[in-house]
Amino acid sequence: MSTSELHPDDTLEPSFDALEQAAEWFALLRSDEASAQDRQSWQRWLAAQAEHRKAWQYVERISGRFEPIQSSDSRQAAVQSYCLANRRMGRRRQLLLGLGTLAGSSLGSWLAWQHTSLPGTVMAWSAEHRTARGEVHQLTLPDGSTVWLSSDTAMNHDYRGNQRLLSLVQGEILIDTAADPARPFLVETRQGLLRALGTRFTVRLDGQETFLAVYQGAVQVDTANKRQQHIIHAGQQTQLSRTAIAATTAVLPERQSWTKGILVTDNTPLIEVVRELQRYRGGHLSVSPEAAQLPVIGSYPSTDPDRALRMLEGVLPIRIKRTLPWWVSIELAEH
Repeated sequence: MSTSELHPDDTLEPSFDALEQAAEWFALLRSDEASAQDRQSWQRWLAAQAEHRKAWQYVERISGRFEPIQSSDSRQAAVQSYCLANRRMGRRRQLLLGLGTLAGSSLGSWLAWQHTSLPGTVMAWSAEHRTARGEVHQLTLPDGSTVWLSSDTAMNHDYRGNQRLLSLVQGEILIDTAADPARPFLVETRQGLLRALGTRFTVRLDGQETFLAVYQGAVQVDTANKRQQHIIHAGQQTQLSRTAIAATTAVLPERQSWTKGILVTDNTPLIEVVRELQRYRGGHLSVSPEAAQLPVIGSYPSTDPDRALRMLEGVLPIRIKRTLPWWVSIELAEH
C-alpha cells in the first residue's frame, strides 16, 4: 500500500505519540528482523487513522527515502532503492542549481526575486553567503560592517549605488554596522525592509514572520505592504509579517551568544531550547508534551547539539530516545 494513495488530511498535525510510533515502525521495517506479520500489523496501524498516515509520510520525508519501504523485499533492496533515489535527487538538484544561477544573473535584485515562482531552497543554494547546518560564520563586508551568519543561513549583499543592502533568504544574521551617512544600511526579507540607524541587531526568519532584536542604536521597520512603520530601539525585539508589526518586548543581551556557539537559557522552557538546537542538527528532534515546559537554566553548546542533549539529560528528569540516527526524541524519565 502506497502512502500517497491514502490521501491524509494535509492540515492534520501528527501528535508526538503518533510520530514516535511511526519512527518505531520505520526502524523495525528497515531492519532484518521485520516479519510478514510485522508488515501486516504496520499496514493495519497505517490504515487505522489519518494521523498515522501523516506521521508516516513525515518519517519517510525526513529519512530521505523516495520509494515506500514496504515495496522492498529485503534490506538490500531498500538500500538499492535509497541509492537510486539519491542519484535522482542529485540530478534534480544540479538542474535546480543551474536554474537558480540563471535566475540570479537575470533578476539582479532581491525585489525582483520576490515576484518569481522559484522555490526558496533554490535561492538559498545560489546565495552569495551560506552556512551549513551547525556552522556559524563571521563575515566582514566591503564597508567594514560585520555580519555573523547562524546555522543553515543564506544571504546576499548588494553594495551598488547609494545604499548597502542585505537580502536574508533563510536563517539568522547578527549585524554590527559601520557608519556611512551617505549610504543607508538596509536588510530585506519577505516580510519587510529594515533600516539600520547606527546599530547592532539580529534578524531571523521564522516561517512567515521576521524576528528582529536590537542591541544598540535603533532600526526602522517597514512592512512589505508599506502600511506600517515603526522604530525599534535598543533593548527591544519584535516580529513582523508582510502586513503588521507586533508590539515590542524586552530582549536579553545574552541572546547574541549564538555567535560564539553558545545557547544561554534562563528558565527557558525545554521546548524552546529544543527548537533552537534543531536549527543546528539534521533530522528530527522533538520533546514530549509532558517534558516540554521543564525550565532550563545554563549555557549549552549550540553548535554541538548532541553534546547539549547529553548535558540536558544530566540536569533534567528526561530521557533521550534515539529510535534512528536521525530521529531523536525527549521524554520524561521513568521513576
